Amino acid sequence: MRPTRLLLTWLAVLLGLGIVLGTCAALQFQLPAALHSLAWGLLLALLLLALLDAGRLKRRPSPHIQRHIPGSLALGRWGDVRIILKHDYPDALTLNVFDHVPDGLSVENLPQAIVLRPGEHSELGYRLRPLRRGHFNFERCEIHLPSPLGLWSARRHIPVSDVTRVYPDFARLYGAQLLAVDNWLSQLGVRQRQRRGQGLEFHQLREFREGDSLRQIDWKATARQRTPIAREYQDERDQQIVLMLDCGRRMRSQDGELSHFDHALNACLLLSYVALRQGDAVGLCTFAGEQPRYLAPVKGSGQLNQLLNAVYDLDTTRRTADYQTAASQLLARQKRRALVIIVTNLRDEDDDALLTAVKQINRQHRVLVASLREEVFDHLRQGPVQTLTEALAYCGAVDYLNAREELHDRLKAQRLALLDVHPAQLGAALVTRYMDWKKAGAL
Repeated sequence: MRPTRLLLTWLAVLLGLGIVLGTCAALQFQLPAALHSLAWGLLLALLLLALLDAGRLKRRPSPHIQRHIPGSLALGRWGDVRIILKHDYPDALTLNVFDHVPDGLSVENLPQAIVLRPGEHSELGYRLRPLRRGHFNFERCEIHLPSPLGLWSARRHIPVSDVTRVYPDFARLYGAQLLAVDNWLSQLGVRQRQRRGQGLEFHQLREFREGDSLRQIDWKATARQRTPIAREYQDERDQQIVLMLDCGRRMRSQDGELSHFDHALNACLLLSYVALRQGDAVGLCTFAGEQPRYLAPVKGSGQLNQLLNAVYDLDTTRRTADYQTAASQLLARQKRRALVIIVTNLRDEDDDALLTAVKQINRQHRVLVASLREEVFDHLRQGPVQTLTEALAYCGAVDYLNAREELHDRLKAQRLALLDVHPAQLGAALVTRYMDWKKAGAL
């Protein structure tokens, strides 16, 4: 409890009056004795009122508070929160409300002043913007409750427990269901090349059309129907995709607001969405994290929710990626042939361990290595060099990129598929490569 500006103002007035009276007495000015009595009477009355008002404030009940917050929020996107206050106060009063928001959430429009009117429920709102993924607990709200006479203000913490989860920024993908898949993919920058030949999986029989190949003719059906009948094929379905996600120290780099790890999560979820829509099964495997996670490949739209719940609270560590251990664990769990996509950041120290692990997986599965490229090194290499510091930074960047490129060349020499892209371009690049391989029957 603390004094308000009104109480401090009255104290200042009475203090000023006392100083004036004291100065006049020191200078031997004759003033009516009633003025001294009046000053002391006002001070005593103010103290009595202040004590009475403080006692009434302590007995004044706190309002009942409810918080309405979405059960899930998207990383980097604003979300709305509503606070409803219920009370039994006979008179209208104004109080300040502040919600105690957990670390990792940016907030706007707090604190707020709100008027509580008799017989009415009051409501206010503010906005949240998550800065990191994970599980967040809201524990209490803070109010500044004024006293009946306005001389005091009580600071009270009211327990209001709520929980929300912050997921990767995947909300835009749900809106894509309103569009045709091809149009949506083109908006994301996914390039679908002209299909060569036909799919490998039989779909149906239909009448022969202009432009069909003679190899498509089903001669037995043609003989029965006495009209040309063609076989129609479609892209293979029921294939399996396993995403191997590096959670180690190399994924902690950050370009812009999102870390490389968050970009990788978004790209993996984007590819999962497309693959599940194509009828394929998608699974997940993490390594170099606090606790390795594995989600077996499953088909169906429900698998997308399983993937979201499996990765929303993932975070990077300072550990070095152990590719050989991760490869052994994957081979022990994944027996059926699958497309294994390793999302990491290849550097010169990976050399032999990475090559051994990738070749080990490649004996049984189709492997794609997606390596994230730091934009800062490209800026250093392309920027002007005018000082000694800039020259040293330039030489270091060129040396690092050359060593990284040499490792990529060694992977390509082993006929291993590789993507070397900036983090923001990873999603479109993964989907493009997946669609190309699927249409060509190369998965």
